Amino acid sequence: MPDLDLHVWSIPLRTRFRGLTSRDGVLLHGGAGWAEFSPFWDYDDQESRAWWRAACEAADLGWPAAVRSSIPVNVTVPAVGPEQARAIVEASRGCRTAKVKVAEPGQDLADEQARLEAVRDALGPSGRIRIDANAAWDVDTAVARLRVLDRAAGGLEYAEQPVPGVDDLAALRRRTHVPIAADESIRRAADPLAVAARHAADVVVLKVQPLGGVRACLELAERIGLPVVVSSALESSVGLAAGLALAAALPELPYACGLATAQLLTVDVVDDPLLPVDGAIAVRRPEPVLPLPAAGPELTARWRERVARVRG
Repeated sequence: MPDLDLHVWSIPLRTRFRGLTSRDGVLLHGGAGWAEFSPFWDYDDQESRAWWRAACEAADLGWPAAVRSSIPVNVTVPAVGPEQARAIVEASRGCRTAKVKVAEPGQDLADEQARLEAVRDALGPSGRIRIDANAAWDVDTAVARLRVLDRAAGGLEYAEQPVPGVDDLAALRRRTHVPIAADESIRRAADPLAVAARHAADVVVLKVQPLGGVRACLELAERIGLPVVVSSALESSVGLAAGLALAAALPELPYACGLATAQLLTVDVVDDPLLPVDGAIAVRRPEPVLPLPAAGPELTARWRERVARVRG
């Protein structure tokens, strides 16, 4: 892609999520279709190069053949109050699994319990609940919190990255019956295979952009040898299509995937966003409608400078 036609977008979120109130990124087009490059701003240029490789794969190569045409997905519940949590689940377009954010700064255990109880009430007894702490706890805190939150949820499917490092994950896994999923210890790790080597997780969460593309994720999944949940990096529907492509190409897909996050955006870059129907998203590749939601000249210049640095 020697001459890049970059399209910068910026979209407000419906609810504050991971400290963000809006999401922004770049779309580009190649011979295989549209692609997204949208590393979070706390990723430096070195880390962002994996995101660029994923965008180049999507634009220039396309993705491997799919073995399934529909992907079951979870609804994502931010760190909101119980009434809003219940409403999000009830409006989730049939999702039977909920991923609930916990360990939010300024909130306490009682807030988390109330959120999980509301989610369980909305899902009913047969729904599945997983939590994500974004590596916020130490091992002792995680042991104590998981005991309480498992009860509040009526049983947790798993806890995603409750503690920071692989050694801590392994130690926690020995001290709790709640299954452990690794996210940051995969996508921001020097050695993502260490999670399996140290028996530190029951599940791995793979995100296409941070890991360098669909093919890179498929290779990593094969080498790790643990069940995979494909999750988004809070992309637009153009970026989410890459996650769907990965989930569609995996030999096995035992868990619902975290790819219903277009619901967190107030608008999208496409007319037909990748949203669930009866708890699943059909595997497809929607095209953006230009012009994109306005980013403004300052943010546009910032993204163009970033792309120039990452491309080298």
